[in-house]
Amino acid sequence: MKVLLFPIALLTGSLALAQTQAAKDTVKTNAKEIEGVTLVARKPTVESKVDRTVFNVANSAIVAGNTTWDVLRMTPLVSVDNNDDVKAEGQMVTVYINDRKSVFTGKELKEYLKTIPADNLLKIEVITSPSSRYETSGSVINIVLKKRDDEGMKGSISLNNRQSTKNSQYTNFNLNYHKKKFTQTLIGSYSNGTYVQKNETLDTRYKNNRINTTSVETEMRNESPSLSSTSEFEINDKNNIGLVLEYYQNRNLSFGESGGKLTEDGKPDDIYNQTQNTWGFSRTLGTNAFYKYYDKEKNRILDVNIGTNYTGNDNDNLIDKRGTSIADKMGQLGVLSNNQMRNYYLKVDYTQPLGKSGGTVEVGGKTEFNNHVISNGLYGTSISDPLSEYFNLARSDRFHYEDNLSSLYANYSKTFFKKLETRIGIRYEYMDFKVRQDVAGTERKDSYGTFLPNLLLKYSFSDKYDVSLTYNRSIWRPWYSEFNPFLVPDINGTYSRGNLSLNPNPNDRLYLKFGILKKYFISARYMHTNQDYWTTYVTENGRTVSLPGNFDGKVEKYYLFANTNQNFLKNKLNVNVGFGWYYINNKDFNEKNQLGAKDYISYWGGSANISYTNLFNKNINLSAWMEIANQNNGNSYANNTNVFHNISVTKIFPKTQMELSMQLMNIFKRPYADNTTYSQDGTFREYSKWDWYGVSLTFVKRFGNQKVKENTKTDVEKNSGGGK
Repeated sequence: MKVLLFPIALLTGSLALAQTQAAKDTVKTNAKEIEGVTLVARKPTVESKVDRTVFNVANSAIVAGNTTWDVLRMTPLVSVDNNDDVKAEGQMVTVYINDRKSVFTGKELKEYLKTIPADNLLKIEVITSPSSRYETSGSVINIVLKKRDDEGMKGSISLNNRQSTKNSQYTNFNLNYHKKKFTQTLIGSYSNGTYVQKNETLDTRYKNNRINTTSVETEMRNESPSLSSTSEFEINDKNNIGLVLEYYQNRNLSFGESGGKLTEDGKPDDIYNQTQNTWGFSRTLGTNAFYKYYDKEKNRILDVNIGTNYTGNDNDNLIDKRGTSIADKMGQLGVLSNNQMRNYYLKVDYTQPLGKSGGTVEVGGKTEFNNHVISNGLYGTSISDPLSEYFNLARSDRFHYEDNLSSLYANYSKTFFKKLETRIGIRYEYMDFKVRQDVAGTERKDSYGTFLPNLLLKYSFSDKYDVSLTYNRSIWRPWYSEFNPFLVPDINGTYSRGNLSLNPNPNDRLYLKFGILKKYFISARYMHTNQDYWTTYVTENGRTVSLPGNFDGKVEKYYLFANTNQNFLKNKLNVNVGFGWYYINNKDFNEKNQLGAKDYISYWGGSANISYTNLFNKNINLSAWMEIANQNNGNSYANNTNVFHNISVTKIFPKTQMELSMQLMNIFKRPYADNTTYSQDGTFREYSKWDWYGVSLTFVKRFGNQKVKENTKTDVEKNSGGGK
């Protein structure tokens, strides 16, 4: 595949050169337009609105050489923990792409977003108070891609080389063709990376004072090609139809080696070494057919989306354990798994103003079906040895998960007295699901319905001062893989499995925000739940097992945040700085679950995004980002505060439409995670040193007209009743 990359680049460059020779005047015009872009006033890089914070990525130099995943990590209010879970203001989020909910979470989401070049991003919206339109358990991150519709062919190709512990390469191409009423976009990418991670764990079980310490080093290699196609046809001024096709593939190999020591009541019990070889191959195919009706004069919008998503994932995980003090614990275990995920959905949204009252109503609904199958089979010398710790594991079984989630929603927005903006919404969701195992015979059926109201109020005292209040009730639902009951050994000496008894977790959030001079914002948030959901550790047959679990008990979270966005030097210098204080009351939660953890937690966090455009009038763009992050989640507490940072320099060559970029990632201090998780059986502390550091070099070649316009408005709340 590597051999093909540079011929593709050469071919693209030749195409651009031929086009240049055929239309010199056009290129000159385009060059002037590109030069002009660096000089004219632009949207602020970060906009703070009543229900969301908008990161106008297209205005920032950080896109050069990055993927969408990289930019998401640097988005204000967003943080990513050491398990690759994306959060906003410390809470789990639901990710949308162009207002279409992503089917990925966790590490799967990370690998998928790494296939989308950041150069294709228009903006990232962090919607902290989403309307009833969104299907979410908390905040929403909406990733908005660029829409190019100028006549002719245009596009870009980029080549990136990144040096961390190991070397990685990434390339992508982006082609767009528009002719009269037809638009076709093709995006392809290929990445080949090697990553190294080091972990140290301290597993303490209260019973017999059993302590297990391990030191692990894992080298992971990923090879990921992807291709997406978007075809759109404008029937007339009001009607559009289109089709989105996406294919993503990932092949991964990893090798890990660990050393462990086990003691009971201070006496040595075992010393062991363990290796783990993992091979995985996954492929994802997504389809989305859409119809859009948009009457600009009457502001009526109808969106109809129907689609499917399929993911297949094959894995072979081989563990070889050698004890040095107890021979009967030696053994080899292989785990073969095959996951098949199928998703089908239909979604309809309609927006319309209500006569002369000035109000707007938005209604819609969605129904989706999921059918997932996970098979699990064991092999190796240990499964037939009665003395092996692997002997009584289930040899072979198949797990099924099926569900149907249907929802209806309505939002009403209106402005009173030209000063009071309001939005009131209600969403009803009904879930029907079934889980079962073929061999074990375990089965669970359940169904439930819930109403999720929300409210938004914004009062403008003047053009310079305003205050807003929002309320949201949301519900978290388990992901299908979190029900998976199969017990899987890990290289650190522990095991993991899902939990068939998981239940949904509702929560309520209240948000107050003050706007001053349209530059300064002070906000406060309160979140309450009577049941929390986090990963826990239990002891089963002498094994330490991690699994997701529901915890009864009241949890209250308080949050204060101050933010400002400033432009200086004729809009060339943009500065966005935010700083917040978090306070968590876990007293009732800890007492009811007998966790022995901290009852009250407080910590600071914040971020800064600084960019300078056209330095010395030499088409040099500078960008810097820094974040202070602390990971405290439910029954897991951070033992350190990380300071992440990223510095990039981009040189633009307008006449040839080329860019060169250098990026420095966490060069002053390599980030790491240090967390302690509390459970009823003991504590589990994990120290992880990440591979997110080093230097990156990128070359970008563009051709054709690079003008971009905003995507067609699809959500009335972006322009009325809570979007300002």
